[in-house]
Amino acid sequence: MEKLELIAKGAEADIWRDIDWNGKDVLIKRRVRKLYRHEDLDNQLRSYRTIHEALIMHRAKRAGVPTPVVYQVIPEEAVIVMEHINGEKIRDVINFVENEKRKEIFRIIGVQTGRLHKAGIIHGDLTTSNMIKEKTLIFFIDFGLAELSSEDEKRGVDLHLMRRMLISTHYMLEEELFKAFEDGYRSILGGDAEAVFKKMKEIEKRGRYVEREDTMDGDA
Repeated sequence: MEKLELIAKGAEADIWRDIDWNGKDVLIKRRVRKLYRHEDLDNQLRSYRTIHEALIMHRAKRAGVPTPVVYQVIPEEAVIVMEHINGEKIRDVINFVENEKRKEIFRIIGVQTGRLHKAGIIHGDLTTSNMIKEKTLIFFIDFGLAELSSEDEKRGVDLHLMRRMLISTHYMLEEELFKAFEDGYRSILGGDAEAVFKKMKEIEKRGRYVEREDTMDGDA
């Protein structure tokens, strides 16, 4: 591991960069051991989740969503070796591009989210931190929380996460950017999109209700 650069350390996995893995610039994602779990169970879970994530990335790519190329999966070590996308996170660029370009970026994000959902993929962490712009493409990354489902509830949670992220990090642009996102999403899912947006609004209302209950309990 001497030649590797640790670029991210998370609760579930560490991400290392190797600029010369068989002549390629790669990221190596290694799921970390959880000491509170029995060792055999922990090994099984990390192995399963590693395989599952790699398969979902492949499925997303087949659905037309740019994702890093997976070069190697080592289940027994809970490792995925994947292409390093040498671009900028959407989170970091969105405030520095002109208005029409911003809206086009979010229309494309909506299109790609629609493709994921149409293929039965729930991303699970749909934020601009997990999207990288490289030249004309927008790559979706970090499928560690992804799952396979076509339920409107789970699709709605994905969209709710996107909207909450926009409100918290790009609040002055939220309305126009989410409208562009909606347009792109509808262009893929058509009439099925309306049920997802309806579910998203229900989820938002449930969140506000819980927050209001917490506030009332705090005042008591």
